[in-house]
Amino acid sequence: MPAPTDVEVFELGDVVLQHGATLRDARLAYQTYGTLNADKSNAIVYPTWYSGRHTDNEWLIGTDKALNPDEWFIIVPNMLGNGLSSSPSNTPPPYDRARFPHVTFFDQVECQYRLVTDHFGITTLPLVTGWSMGAGQTYQWAVSHPEMVQRAVPFCGSSVTAPHNRVFLESIAAALRADATFAGGWYRDDAWPTTGLRAFARVYAGWGFSQAFYWQEEWRRLGFSSLEDFLIGFWEAFFLDERDPNNLLAMIWTWFHGDVGQTPGFGGDTVAALNSIRCPVLAMPAEKDLYFPPEDEQWASQHIADGEVRVIPGVWGHFAGGGQNPDDTAFIDQGIRDMLAREV
Repeated sequence: MPAPTDVEVFELGDVVLQHGATLRDARLAYQTYGTLNADKSNAIVYPTWYSGRHTDNEWLIGTDKALNPDEWFIIVPNMLGNGLSSSPSNTPPPYDRARFPHVTFFDQVECQYRLVTDHFGITTLPLVTGWSMGAGQTYQWAVSHPEMVQRAVPFCGSSVTAPHNRVFLESIAAALRADATFAGGWYRDDAWPTTGLRAFARVYAGWGFSQAFYWQEEWRRLGFSSLEDFLIGFWEAFFLDERDPNNLLAMIWTWFHGDVGQTPGFGGDTVAALNSIRCPVLAMPAEKDLYFPPEDEQWASQHIADGEVRVIPGVWGHFAGGGQNPDDTAFIDQGIRDMLAREV
């Protein structure tokens, strides 16, 4: 599916990133759902995930959901690197393609903060929530701007990228780079590294869902007739969906280096950063998530003054947060509903 065109763009100008590069004429693509009320007190930030676009977040938004656009003004910012906001694929030289600068979760949130405050004039956020890398941004919001965030609900994600998670990220990046046509990131439009992308997808397939998901052939519920049909029709199709390889690698770098302890002022101390969170945090890891297992969030929660962990049951692994299993969607929606009902 081509990238959506129904998107607003906030012009950021020149952004000095945490690692020192200046991303000139930076752009933050976003979409909103609902109407901002008169006192600007009903805004929710719901960031995107790895390679996801704002339209990929819409499964959790609706009049029958906790994120009800009749009640809330929901802002979905597209991550830098996802192909809609400033990315390797749309940035002019010298920071185009393989030279796109490193972007941290801190950088992502600072750009979103400018959208929320400078563009919309919002000073308080009743909720920040997100899946996967969206969860990493949720934690970052709570650390970077505790004066604004009233509640946080990260699901299937973490405040710091664990070593085992990094092993996965190294493996998919290596699969993509091994394609000779990748050419160090300077591949030609007429020589797309399709072999590398297919290998990338095959490695990803072993991590996105759990062992039990495959044992029980849950992929049949998604309309696939065999395991090979699923690997091609779901996984390969997903990453051959006009997703630019350099964009994928840029977002891998962000994910790999995720750590709220790298927020300025904390000197790499993740625990101190978690200690600084003022708002209630409901983390919802999936029971069999191979990237972000529940024990990682239980570790983080003990360092948050008002932290809670609810484990999403079932076998869908990381994709419990992807909106494709109604039971998992209902569980996540209920957690958000419960948090929004809390007095803060």
